Amino acid sequence: MPEKTNVGIIGCGFFAQNHLHSWHDLQSGGVNITAVCDIDAAKAQAAAHKFSIPRWYTDARTMLHQEKLNLVDIITRQETHRELVELAIQHRVPTIVQKPFAPDLASCAAMAETAKKAGVFLAVHENFRFQKPMRKLVEVLRSGEIGAPSWARISFRTGYDVYQGQPYLMNEQRLVILDLGVHVLDLARTFMGEAECISAETQRRNPQVRGEDTATMLLRHRSGTVSVVECTYESRRLPDNFPKTVVEIEGSRGAVSIDAGLIMHVTADGRRRSIDVDVPLLSWARRPWHVVQESVLATCSHMISSLRAGLLPDTSAEDNLRTFALAEAAYSASTLRKLVFL
Repeated sequence: MPEKTNVGIIGCGFFAQNHLHSWHDLQSGGVNITAVCDIDAAKAQAAAHKFSIPRWYTDARTMLHQEKLNLVDIITRQETHRELVELAIQHRVPTIVQKPFAPDLASCAAMAETAKKAGVFLAVHENFRFQKPMRKLVEVLRSGEIGAPSWARISFRTGYDVYQGQPYLMNEQRLVILDLGVHVLDLARTFMGEAECISAETQRRNPQVRGEDTATMLLRHRSGTVSVVECTYESRRLPDNFPKTVVEIEGSRGAVSIDAGLIMHVTADGRRRSIDVDVPLLSWARRPWHVVQESVLATCSHMISSLRAGLLPDTSAEDNLRTFALAEAAYSASTLRKLVFL
């Protein structure tokens, strides 16, 4: 892998701005954004101008053919992912794709298999496990301070208007589990290991959206740990926790939790301590988004390090398949809830 890593970006919309800022921040580490692409010429041109990127395109095929890229970051809607990923693999360009990996498990598996056969780096930009509070929590779990985890609750509940920035979400037939649930399910895997079964209840509380906007899931992990994983875009709680994930985990010797104030509480052997998880406010970030924005930078940095070292990233395509399989299983489980009284 060369000292300089030439990065191409496909998709210059709402969330892509965080990626653009992150790759720009990594310039001192040898990252060079050489081209951007968006089907909307105005968005591509605006991104190129804002970040001093030399070339912009409206066609991904043209960009991949003309540019000498070491990495491509695909930040587009999920229904476009398979075509773009397979196009990048054809050009043998290492690829990162925004979550959700694809609209369905079969497409995810097909992309992962194509990349594996071609020997091309493929990863999913799953950033929640890279949030600083979650990284700190993993450190506590790995230290053994609270013993072996046995029960957990992972919750992302908000009433924030996510549709303002991403209006297409209102028409998604499968909504909150794929858009938000994949994040919290991935955290459940990160903290408690692989799950062997899942049950789920979904709700559509907002009549204006097409898909489910609330999901409550119960997982049993191979270790025997049980976790409650929940997500909603229709919370009425005030103050709103957006965009923070609340976590509590109980172990054999104690417990650890992260509240909405980003304070970690650790109880072990009858003693309790609290840690202020200070998330830096990057120069281009703004509250309350800064927790997510810092994690995008951390995710991009991890991807570059893994690529240069010739290693699989933590959120490789094969790893993310396991998260997506849980999301798919949650949808299936939510339809099997008919109770018959005799």
